This record gives sequence, structure tokens and C-alpha cells, in this order.
Amino acid sequence: MTNRLHSPVRMRNLQFFVLIAVSIVIFATLILPLSLRPAALPLQAGDVASRDITAPRDDEYVSQVLTEEARQTAEKSVQPVYTDPDPAIAREQINRLGATFQLINLTRTDTTVTDEVKQTQLASLSNVSLKPDSVKLILSLSDPRWDSVQQESFRLLEQIMRSPVRTDNLDAVQASIPSLVNLTLDEDESSLVSEFVSAFVVANSRYSADLTAAAQKSARDAVQPIVQTYKAGERIVSAGDIVTPVQMEALQDFKLIQPAQPIETYLGAAALTILSAAFIGLYFLRRRKIAFISNPRSLLMAALIFIAFLVGARFVIPNRAIIPYLYPLPAAGLLLTTLFGMESGIILSLVISVLAAYGLPNTMELMPFYIMASLCGVLMLGPARRFWGFFRAGFAIPGGGTAMILAYLLPAASMDWLGIVTLIAAALVNGMASASIALLLQYPLAQFLSLPTPMQLLEISHPDFPLLQMFLRNAPGTYQHSLQVANLAEQAAEKVGGDPLLTRVGALFHDIGKTADASFFVENQAPGNLNTHVDITPEQAAQQIIQHVHDGVALAHKYRLPRRIDDFILEHHGTMVTRYQYNQALEQAGGDASKVDIDQFRYPGPQPRSRETAILMLADGSEARARAEGAESDDDLRAIVRSVIERIQKENQLADAPLTMRDLSLIADSFVTTLRGSYHPRIQYPAAEPPAVAQNIKSPPIKEEKA
Repeated sequence: MTNRLHSPVRMRNLQFFVLIAVSIVIFATLILPLSLRPAALPLQAGDVASRDITAPRDDEYVSQVLTEEARQTAEKSVQPVYTDPDPAIAREQINRLGATFQLINLTRTDTTVTDEVKQTQLASLSNVSLKPDSVKLILSLSDPRWDSVQQESFRLLEQIMRSPVRTDNLDAVQASIPSLVNLTLDEDESSLVSEFVSAFVVANSRYSADLTAAAQKSARDAVQPIVQTYKAGERIVSAGDIVTPVQMEALQDFKLIQPAQPIETYLGAAALTILSAAFIGLYFLRRRKIAFISNPRSLLMAALIFIAFLVGARFVIPNRAIIPYLYPLPAAGLLLTTLFGMESGIILSLVISVLAAYGLPNTMELMPFYIMASLCGVLMLGPARRFWGFFRAGFAIPGGGTAMILAYLLPAASMDWLGIVTLIAAALVNGMASASIALLLQYPLAQFLSLPTPMQLLEISHPDFPLLQMFLRNAPGTYQHSLQVANLAEQAAEKVGGDPLLTRVGALFHDIGKTADASFFVENQAPGNLNTHVDITPEQAAQQIIQHVHDGVALAHKYRLPRRIDDFILEHHGTMVTRYQYNQALEQAGGDASKVDIDQFRYPGPQPRSRETAILMLADGSEARARAEGAESDDDLRAIVRSVIERIQKENQLADAPLTMRDLSLIADSFVTTLRGSYHPRIQYPAAEPPAVAQNIKSPPIKEEKA
């Protein structure tokens, strides 16, 4: 007995492997171009077009390529921006010119040195490099003329330094100085002024990267977005032309090419794959009692169904208008519901619907269509017990799909009423196809997996089923016992989340093997008949009783019962001992257990491995004890049920069954409630004489019938 279902190591490894394998397939289907009809050639800018490509419809869009080209042109047209003239630089240069003139004046007025020394001193000035002729001219000029030269040099330098002087136009400014000298000076004096001013003219305006960038940004922002327009049928690129970026953009806008997938595409697909795997894994982790995840064949089949429908969807529906609404994706949910239950069908339908529509141009229309169509179909199918359920699901699918078509496509201006009606008709075909596929495939797949479908269970549990008819005729007592056990087990299974229908049908057939020798079993013996157990040894009686398990399996195979019913026949006694016969053998051996081979009295098993078969074992023992002991109150019934459960636990028969202590408590309460209705005390009615109508009227004599 375990608190929760622990799969063997191999089973857990298989579950992990299947989840990883399915995840890999999911990722591959999301990123690989599996479509039968690719959108177009995988062109890139610079490739040569192999055929003419025309616009499939009227369209206009903002061309990012043309807009960017215009903005780059505007940006390049912006000239470099410089700072305004710096007054500090002008003042500094004027001061340097003044300092130079002071040195020259000192030299001119120095009477202690010869002219040759003066010429040497002037030629060696640090701020200006004077020509020899200019040096001689400075020394020869009269004071008034020299003052004029100085004043004109100051004036001209100040004038020039007030205007922008840049490093790139410094030579031009210096070259223009002679033309700016006052004309009152003679040619020699003018040349001397030009020589002084040129030496002190420097750049006073520097290049500003920030101002230039701001000007370029203003120029870019001033460019309006360029709208590119195409008419339906207009040629975008001709065969043999080299595809330009502008044409590439148009092809991308019309979804006419398959561009190289960026890393974001792979990351997005990986994220969705991981989320899907985590969602499925967490669901089954939380719902460990789901039977098929512990059955290797069923687990692999569920994975194959999921993969087959997903790959088919990714292979067929991309780049088509009508086929996505015809593709019977809801059939996956119906099929999984039929085989493994509605809850599993809903969860897997959600995942496959999201994956099938991922990354397509019409994802936002297809995804809700698939989700609602699948969920409506699964919910309408329910437990899939009748053919009518599939018929209803076939209409529920287009019902949910039509609602999504009207909700998401009707408001779109690009979809006319003819297109809407066409898609609704496709949804109707989808519903019928999905229901038909699920109905046709559920039986062969169930046979392959040895899974009983609800429709098959209902068929074999009908009273006119040949095996049940034979059961009723040959072993009526055992048949009635099986009916009582079926009632007990069905109610208990529903309480603990098991499969009530499977439990009931398994309980109906669990003792079918007793029909092979019905009179040997006490419930089929009429009162006063010879007890067949008296003339044989306890070992022989035990073997005869145990044989009903093997006979039951043989009959189940003969009448083609689902293989799952074999589990109920084999496991309802587990590996327990036929206690009555074993005790008889101990008595005959004088109480010496070493002289009795207990294995001759033990059922072959195996022990119950599912909730349903474990419930049957408990119900079988509880019903037999309650009928034998004739309990009269709820306390008596509860004591009997508790005794049976404790004995089965003590013999470790529930070690492999996924039942918790809470489940056992719910089962006990359910048994007591059901047994109370079956074995409640009846009122003892007294024998009553028929009343006389009148004193003078005699009742007619009653004739006794012979037995």
C-alpha cells in the first residue's frame, strides 16, 4: 500500500523518454519548413529571381527601405556644424600681437646697438617670423607711419577674429588678408600689415559633433514616411532580375518569400516547446492516477496520436485559405478522450491546438478556432458511451468553430460574406470528418491497446449479451452476487475518481468462470442438496475453487471480451488463500502448518494493480460477508466492511494498487451506503384472512396447489 502511485524505474524512464521525444518533434515541426505548399522561394536581397513574382492583392505599406534611404540622403546633406567664434581666442591673439609690437618698439628706439643688431633681434622674434625686407622696412619707417601699421594690424586682426575661422578655411582666410588692408597704406606697409596679421590669425571655431548630430537628426526627422503602393497583379520582380532591398521588402510584406529565420524564431519555438512539455508533464505529475501513463503501450499510442495530428497539421495547413478549417484536428481530442478519458482529451487538445496554429500568418484566427472546436467536441462527446455522442460531437465542433470564425473574421474588412460562408461550410465538414475519424479508429486502437471503450463496455454489459445470458442460466446465484458486487464497486469507483463503467462491467464478469462448474459453489446450490465439498480433500476443493479464475479468463477470450476484463478476473482474489479449505487442511494435519502446503490454497494472482480491480476485491469480500452474516444495522455493516479491508491490507494485497488511506475511507463509506439499501430490514407482514363481505355470505373454498 502506497500513498501515491510510484511507477517502476523503467516506467519512469520511459515516461521521461517519451516526453523528451515528443518535445523534439514539437520543436522540429515549429521551425522546419514542412509545408506542402511553401509561401514562395527562399530569396534574399542580391539573389536572382527565378520567376516573375506579382502582387496577389492591392496593398500599400510604409516602405522602411525607401524611407531610410531618403533619411540617409537628408542626413548626408547636412554640413558639419562648428561652434561660434570664441572671443577669448581673439583677445589672446590681439594681446600677443601687442606684445610683439612692444618688443619691436623697444628695438626701434634702442640707441645703444647698431642696425645690424636690431635686424638680428627683430628676425629672432618668437611670435612672428619676419622677412629680411620687412625687418629693414620696420627700422626705416618713421614713427607716424609705423604707428599706422600697428593700428591697421590691430584693426584687421580684430575684424578677422570676429568672424568664424576654422582649421579647414584658415589658409583661405590668411590669403584674403591683403585685400582687407586699408588702402591708405602703401604697398610695402600693406604687405607688412598682412605679414603681422597672418602670423596671429588662428582657428577660433571648432567642429561640434553634438551640434552636427542634432542637425542630422533634425534632417532625418523632417523626412516623411514613404508609402509604397501595389495593385493586384503588378509585377514586383521579374525573372532574372537581382532582388533589391526595396523589392525584398515588398515580397516580405505580401508574405511571398521565406526569409531566413532569425535566432528569435528558434528561441520562440523553443520557449513554446518547453512550456508545452512542462504543462503536460505537470498535469500528469499532479494526476498520477491516470492509468494510461503507467502503461507503456498506451503511453506510446497517446504520443503517436498527438504527433501524427500535429505533424499533419504543420504539413498541410500553412499558406492555405480553406484547408486549415477543413483539417480534422479536433479528431485528436475525440480519439484521446475515447481511449484515455475526457480529462486527458481536454488537456492534450489545448496543447495541440496552440502548436498547430503557431507561427502562421493567421495564427490569431486559427488558434481560437482549433481550441474552441476541439473543446466543444470533447465536452459534447463526454464519456463516449453511445454512437449518438459522436454524432453530437460532430455538430458541436463546427458550432464552436463557427462562433470563432464570426468573432475573429467577421469584423475584418478583408473578409466578405462569401468567404465567411465558405469557412463555416469547411468547419461543418471538419466536424463530421473529426467525429468519423474518431469513431472509426477508436475500436481498432482500443483492441490493439487492450483498452475497453465505453461503447464496447456498454455493449457487453447489456443483459442480452450471450455470455451474460449463459451466466444467468448456468449460475444464477453467482450472477446475482456479481450484480450486487457491481453496484458496490461502481459507486465506490465514482467516489475515488476511478472509472465507474469499467469497474461495473469488470465486476459483472469477475466470477464468470464459476459457470464451468456452477453447482460446486454454494451460492448456486439449492437448500437441502448434496454438498459437493464433503467427499473431496481440502486441497482438491481449493483447486476446484481456484480453477474458476482460469475458466473465467478462457471464457473472456472465447467471447472476445476486452483484455482489460482479464485483470478483474485474475486480480479480484489477488494472491490470497482459500481460507476455509486451508483451515480444514490444518485440522486434518492436527494443527501442524508444516504438513500443509499453503501454496496449494493460494490464488495465482496477481495482486490488484489498479484502483478498479482493488475496489472489486474489497467489494467482493464485503458483499459476501454482509450476505453471510446478515447484518442488521449500519454499525454491523461498517464493522464488516472495515474487517474486510483490514484483512486484505494485512495480507498486503493492496501493495500495488494506487489507493490512499483517504480512498479506502471513501470506499468504506460508499460500501456501507450501498449495502444499507440492499440489506435493510423488511417489515414482517402478518398473514391476513380476506374480509367477509357479509355475515350470510360464505367465502369460497381455497384449493391447495400441489408443489
